[in-house]
Amino acid sequence: MTTSPDFDSVRAHLMALQDSICRGLEEIDGDAFVEQRFEGPGGALHRPRVLSGGAVVEKAAVHFSASVGRNLPAAATERRPELAGREYRAASASLIVHPRNPMAPTSHANFRFFEAGDAWWFGGGFDLTPYYGFTEDCLSWHRAAAEASGPHYPEFKRACDAYFFLPHRKEPRGIGGVFYDDMNTPDFPTCFALHRSVSEAYLPAYAPILRQRAEMEYGERERQWQLLRRGRYVEFNLLQDRGTRFGLEAGGRVESILASLPPLVRWEYDHDPEPGSAEARLLEEFLVPRDWLDPR
Repeated sequence: MTTSPDFDSVRAHLMALQDSICRGLEEIDGDAFVEQRFEGPGGALHRPRVLSGGAVVEKAAVHFSASVGRNLPAAATERRPELAGREYRAASASLIVHPRNPMAPTSHANFRFFEAGDAWWFGGGFDLTPYYGFTEDCLSWHRAAAEASGPHYPEFKRACDAYFFLPHRKEPRGIGGVFYDDMNTPDFPTCFALHRSVSEAYLPAYAPILRQRAEMEYGERERQWQLLRRGRYVEFNLLQDRGTRFGLEAGGRVESILASLPPLVRWEYDHDPEPGSAEARLLEEFLVPRDWLDPR
């Protein structure tokens, strides 16, 4: 079985994935994404799509990008320094959904492929960031992740928990999911099949949660807590996220790269939720490492 990468097939899959996720979110929200298109030399294409001010989705960014460069950015080579200075091709579909209702969790996904000379690898995954904890949502999310990634789930879950962690806060960003990087063994067809399985599981895992929680009642207290917790999201994206760093280091369009940030957010000095509250329960029972396939 050949291990030669098929960049064009990966690119086509990620473009189709962007289309299907946008359609699914538009069906839930009722509003439509606005698309821009930027083409560059060597087949480069950037197709950002943003939905803002929807009834269900306060803001969502679902982007496709195909890049061609002469020098692989440091964010992609920090763990593989031998690739520094190489020409590369990259394709990715990345997204974030910030719901309006605080009872609905934010979700994130990114699926990418790099080719640099004779080296190639896949990366990606999806994770969930609730503002209020619902055990059934965590169970269904991780069951979908486990089904999509098969025997790789334990490894991918550990990687997700480790990556989506704010070291300066010493706290997880959310309840995790699956995450992988530098995936290039045993061969290209096997890796691509797993990449497709995980990427195509995102929307079926998230859509039912978003539909159900978007109908729940909430008040100003819940809204203010949502805005406060969104601050953690901003901190992670700007300080930790390798995708954000890669885009900026590669000279990407800043508006597209930072479209993942929420439209409204707040910070409050030294804030601690009231003991015994639903907000405290999120931190104590949900934003901790747990086996969500056996959450006893």
